[in-house]
Amino acid sequence: MKYMLLMSTGPADGVPPSYEWTPEEVKASWAHMGRIHKELAESGELVGAEGLSGPETAKIVTSDGVDAPIVTDGPFPESKEFLAGFWLIDVDTEERAIEIAARTSAAPGPGGRPTRKPIEVRPVMTATNPEL
Repeated sequence: MKYMLLMSTGPADGVPPSYEWTPEEVKASWAHMGRIHKELAESGELVGAEGLSGPETAKIVTSDGVDAPIVTDGPFPESKEFLAGFWLIDVDTEERAIEIAARTSAAPGPGGRPTRKPIEVRPVMTATNPEL
């Protein structure tokens, strides 16, 4: 079953924003995520992964299907949290998806302490499981 692991960035309890981290702390966090990414790729569980640009580059598009679409700037600048990226995984069980999300949430932050960033785990709908 495919799951999307959605990774947001924003304030977390007791964890300063990453731009305040030392270069070594950023490197350690990226290395942690890189190890998980590599393991998933090698096991065949990784379907795709992408990082997203910041919300300042986003556009919101609405349309009625008749008139020209309305395009506005992305999320409001006062938003403190935004989607930073995702992993699309194909695993045997929801428990495995949760295990991967938990490892991701435990990426080190300042002082090597786990960041405990929330990772949203969502099943991907298909024609065979449209009830999700």
